[in-house]
Amino acid sequence: MSATDFTTTIKVDQSPEEVFRAATNVRDWWSEEIEGNTANLNDEFDYHYEDVHRCKIKLIEVIPNRKIVWLIEENFFKFTEDKNEWTGTKPTFEISEKDGKTELRFTHFGLTSEYECFEICRDAWTNYIQKSLKNLIETGKGNPNASGKPQTENEKKLSAN
Repeated sequence: MSATDFTTTIKVDQSPEEVFRAATNVRDWWSEEIEGNTANLNDEFDYHYEDVHRCKIKLIEVIPNRKIVWLIEENFFKFTEDKNEWTGTKPTFEISEKDGKTELRFTHFGLTSEYECFEICRDAWTNYIQKSLKNLIETGKGNPNASGKPQTENEKKLSAN
């Protein structure tokens, strides 16, 4: 049996354009501590969550209103034996219209159950996509990490260590 990449999907009433715009507005759904540009091909940005998680991300594919692919160029986890888990993986946002709704399918290619961080990362991505990004799309207000304000129970535990 082969490992499966983490995937989660949301459906909303908003247009593919609105979903794309929200997904590329990373500061409003993932973290306020994003430095750099997050919307166009070859943009690069740094994500930072306290001293627990840092990564450098490059947008390697952008098809407006349809697809966004990030490449994790560098990654650091304080809480894993392999501090560089995620390096070389590709979080991907695919946007399509289905049954009168817009579907956003998020797949983190390379993030599999074989990773030490899998459970924590799965829970975090599920929260950020299913709740924060969905809220941003539907209401205009997401739930990103504010400086020093963890979103999930696992993040709270990691911050305390």
